[in-house]
Amino acid sequence: MPALGGHFDFDALNESISINESQMAQPDFWNDAQSAQKLIDETNEMKKKVEEFQSLNDQIDDLEVAVELLQEEPDADMQVEFEQNFKAAQDALHQYSLNQLLNQKYDRNNAILEIHPGAGGTESQDWGEMLMRMYTRWADQHAFTVTVLDYQPGEVAGLSSATLLIAGHNAYGYLRSEKGVHRLVRISPFDSAGRRHTSFASVDVLPELDDTVDVDINPADLKVDVYRASGAGGQHVNKTSSAVRITHIPTGIVTQSQAQRSQLQNRQTAMGMLRAKLYEREEEKKAQEKAAIEGEQMDIGWGSQIRSYVFHPYTMVKDHRTDYETGNGQAVMDGDLDPFIDAYLQWQLSQKNPD
Repeated sequence: MPALGGHFDFDALNESISINESQMAQPDFWNDAQSAQKLIDETNEMKKKVEEFQSLNDQIDDLEVAVELLQEEPDADMQVEFEQNFKAAQDALHQYSLNQLLNQKYDRNNAILEIHPGAGGTESQDWGEMLMRMYTRWADQHAFTVTVLDYQPGEVAGLSSATLLIAGHNAYGYLRSEKGVHRLVRISPFDSAGRRHTSFASVDVLPELDDTVDVDINPADLKVDVYRASGAGGQHVNKTSSAVRITHIPTGIVTQSQAQRSQLQNRQTAMGMLRAKLYEREEEKKAQEKAAIEGEQMDIGWGSQIRSYVFHPYTMVKDHRTDYETGNGQAVMDGDLDPFIDAYLQWQLSQKNPD
């Protein structure tokens, strides 16, 4: 049975927790409430890693004892219990290993996920709706909460755009794998001739940022419009002009929110989305400059096709970055995205650390 030591520096982690707790015990700790809360959150995150590590070690120790008992005295009931516990330990170890790959700056944050159908009218707009359902199902399976920040319905079916806030620990770390263009091939339910159609939709994923992240926005650069909510935005739809659209004039970036009854709350949400987009834009610019200096070829745009979903003439969902594929397309559309997320994180790690 493999030991878990080596997955991370256990002693260093405990030392960091002790240092943080010493700072938290200082009388002036709460003088800067924002910094204090950030340190508390970081400490709780480290404690959670330690608890997961210890829990897995305990599970492995229990399994080793069970193996020894079964070798000495075989027992059918004990064998069944061992197999159940072994499967549970395997699942926990897999999740633990996956979490160790979520080490980018904002992986622990909530995720803002946008869906934009490509050209193709009703067909692609229906595909956008299918993707929204897929991500909602995935979030439900992980006990994440989903808030529809903005929803613009399609003319006949589906959606013309949607923005979701998916809240939960590591939501952004998992969902950043979904950023890119998703391609669907199927017999169109909207084609009376029953022909095969190809549709595209782009998915953008951003971390929800807190106020500690400094993003410089000049109010003079903003154009703010209010309008009536038009879709899955709550009971107040089409009753009050509470929805807010903000355009950042220098970049052309547009964000909008209709999730709340209050125009002020929607404005705050749209501003938060704008901050996230401008921050990402600046980070991508820095990455491009760094790559140019180092002579690297980088594709950090979100417009490239990342995954194909084929439902005719055969069934297959394939990720073009990792080559992971499955023939169970229905399970994927029902939210079974974890194998794709796992493969992406492993692939990304291999890109950073090539053999």
